[in-house]
Amino acid sequence: WNEKMNLTAITDEPSVYLKHFYDSISASFFEDFSDSYSVCDVGAGAGFPSIPLKICFPNLKVTIVDSLNKRIQFLTHLSKELELTNVHFVHARAEEFGQNSAYREKYDIVTARAVARLSVLAELCIPLVKIGGRFIAMKASSASDELKDAKKALQLLGSDKSAEYTFLLPIENSERTLYVFSKIKS
Repeated sequence: WNEKMNLTAITDEPSVYLKHFYDSISASFFEDFSDSYSVCDVGAGAGFPSIPLKICFPNLKVTIVDSLNKRIQFLTHLSKELELTNVHFVHARAEEFGQNSAYREKYDIVTARAVARLSVLAELCIPLVKIGGRFIAMKASSASDELKDAKKALQLLGSDKSAEYTFLLPIENSERTLYVFSKIKS
C-alpha cells in the first residue's frame, strides 16, 4: 500500500514502531482512554494516532477523517483485516467536516497528529469536541510558539488548556508535546 500511495516516508521497521506506533499511543500515557469514548482523528493519514489507539483500547468508538479517498479506502481495508469494530471512516476535508451538524460537538476526544499548526488545528478540531470533552494536539518541535499563536483562536472556540505534557521519544530523544484542551463552552 505504501508503494502505491506514499502513506509514509518512514519505512524502516524500528522507526515505524517508534515514530508512528509508539508516538501514536503516547497520549494514553498521560490521558485516559479506558472508557468507551467517542474519538475523532482529524487528518488521520495512514491511521496515526487512531489505529494504534483503537488496537490498544478496543472500547473506543473511532471516527477517522481524511481528505484523500484512497487513504480512507486503505484504512477501511486495514480495519477489516485487523477486525476492528466501531471504526467509521469519513472522506472529507476537515474544514467541511467540522461544519456538518452531524459531527459538530459530538466527540469526547478529538486528536490530531502531524496535520497543521495549532492555530489551524484549533479551528478544525475544537468545534467537533463535546462540551466537557478534550482536544488532544500531538506536537513535535516549536510547540510553544504554536501555542502562543493559537491563544486567541483557542479562547474564541470555547476551550481552555487543561494539561501540557512534554517528553522525549525514546532512543532518538526527539521532543514531543501533548496539549490537552477542555471544551468549556459552545
